[in-house]
Amino acid sequence: MLITGNNNTLLRRFLTAIASRFSLKDLRDMSFFLGVEATRNSRGFHLMQKKYVIDLLKRTNMLDAHPVSSPMTPTPKLSLKSGTPLINPSEYRMVLCSLQYLAFTRPDIAYVVNRLSQFMHKPTDIPWQAVKRILRYLAGTPAHGILIRANSPTTLHAYSDAYWAGDIDDYLSTTAYVVYFGGNPISWSSKKQKDIPVIYCDNIGATHLAANPVFHSRMKHIALDFHFIRDNVQSGALRVTHLSTRDQLADALTKPLTSIQFTEIMHKIGVTQVPPS
Repeated sequence: MLITGNNNTLLRRFLTAIASRFSLKDLRDMSFFLGVEATRNSRGFHLMQKKYVIDLLKRTNMLDAHPVSSPMTPTPKLSLKSGTPLINPSEYRMVLCSLQYLAFTRPDIAYVVNRLSQFMHKPTDIPWQAVKRILRYLAGTPAHGILIRANSPTTLHAYSDAYWAGDIDDYLSTTAYVVYFGGNPISWSSKKQKDIPVIYCDNIGATHLAANPVFHSRMKHIALDFHFIRDNVQSGALRVTHLSTRDQLADALTKPLTSIQFTEIMHKIGVTQVPPS
């Protein structure tokens, strides 16, 4: 359990109350927790999973692999219809499960882990080579993680993006977002959109409204949502701003980028190597 706060007296009282009911060992400042290593210095608090990465590379015999500068290449595009099925897919699934846990502190691999997880049920040699590329990328960046900067402003801002119809098998899109508290990434996601369900409806008016985007008096419940967002924008509680594709940080979580593009955007996202003490 992690317990934190800026009132030391209250923290000690809380720990004393817990210790009176349960067996408790206070390890003081956090340094290692559930595979996450924490390093504190004047710049802030760095979170990484270096030991976890090295252990994974050892298990897959990739510790001495030649590093690469990005976890995935834009080509060739992965497809469920290409490649030769693996005789023993258990290693593929083991590595992907490990990478899913690593993505807790590594938004730079969020997209590729999500993409390759879509081959879990029937992996072939082509996505397996893509998995090995991730491991080669990690071999060169084992000490990378998130730096929670000190004295960061207490403001929220977010980036969102979508790779429209990017899957060549079913033409579904990938959506992603990164949320920042000040300059610190605190939440991110990269997901393939689900199939669109079919709704059978006996109301002709409702089916016409679904096909016609023009507002109607019977669409008040939908209009309320738009008014709610608009009111928040007008009051200053929410601001929607356009930015160029070059500055769209969520872009790295929706599609594979070239090595140059990826390296540039990775640092902007907030993934850095552990700073010197």
